[in-house]
Amino acid sequence: MAWLRLIRSRRVGATTFFRLMAEHGSADAALAALPALARSAGVEQYGACPRDDALRELAAGRAAGARLIAFGTPGYPAALADIPDPPPLLWARGRADLLRRPQVALVGARNASSLGTRMTRKLAEGLGAAGMVTVSGLARGVDTAAHLASLDTGTIAVMAGGVDVTYPAENTELAGKIAAQGLLLSEQPIGLNPQARHFPQRNRIISGLARAVIVVEAAARSGSLITAKNALDQGREVLAVPGHPFDARASGCNMLIRDGATLVRGDSDVLEALGAPAEPAAPARPARFPEIPPGPARRVRAAAEIPQLHAEILSRLGPSPLAEDQLIRDLDLPAGAVTPELLTLELDGRITRQAGGLLSRAD
Repeated sequence: MAWLRLIRSRRVGATTFFRLMAEHGSADAALAALPALARSAGVEQYGACPRDDALRELAAGRAAGARLIAFGTPGYPAALADIPDPPPLLWARGRADLLRRPQVALVGARNASSLGTRMTRKLAEGLGAAGMVTVSGLARGVDTAAHLASLDTGTIAVMAGGVDVTYPAENTELAGKIAAQGLLLSEQPIGLNPQARHFPQRNRIISGLARAVIVVEAAARSGSLITAKNALDQGREVLAVPGHPFDARASGCNMLIRDGATLVRGDSDVLEALGAPAEPAAPARPARFPEIPPGPARRVRAAAEIPQLHAEILSRLGPSPLAEDQLIRDLDLPAGAVTPELLTLELDGRITRQAGGLLSRAD
């Protein structure tokens, strides 16, 4: 209950969740500390997620036939636990046992060509026959073809909204089949309709679950390339299906291959790149939390210094994400002096954390 209330509290994402846990030792202690942290950032009357709201979400989850999987428990996927910002809680609807099998992500264009969807089906069928579970995002085009082709061998749909909210609506029937034969997975609250900002968060889970990400068709600027970048940041293999240079839907794949991604002609190329799939061992419950820097000791700063530091941080951030460690180097200050103020600015809604430890200005 305390974990659910903490992660659902305003301006608390996965990275902030674990940082608060590391600093305060428990979710209950972090919840108690949130109002004071918000006040220090100039936010008055801040309240954590009410217990009644968390109870309603739990009841709605049970009514939808879903269950929560918490980080550190045996059912939590070991691969996902290794990424920099794992979801503290996941709603799972369907066969959670699929999370214990080796997984490969298949992603690509929503307006996929007939050749692209045919290639996707062939890859999903071949990899499924080899014992791999297909992971995708339940979108139109390549995602839909991947899920349909792997229903019988194992498929996981990672959703940008709640596990009871199908987007796009045209995939409602497919989502029902996945809930019965595969697995629907989401870190978002039950009943949440997805918004644009939820899709990059969803993409980090798709790549985090998988041993490799295969891009079938993707434009030069697309969500599939964000997933591929996440995969590289997370230490996963990135593979791509080549396409005709005149086809804009192939430009992203061709760029990935040019930059070193493995070229895929069929499932044998994927299996050769990965080696024989092995059943992953059940993850042991970690002694504490993921590898996140422990709560920094706050350096005593004069009251006048703090607004100056905040202004300097904000002046170095813009809409384009910047790595936190790069920001600290640019400021030429100890990490212990900067990190607490980043948390303060985040709680104040002035900066936003993204997957991979990236920061950007919220305004």
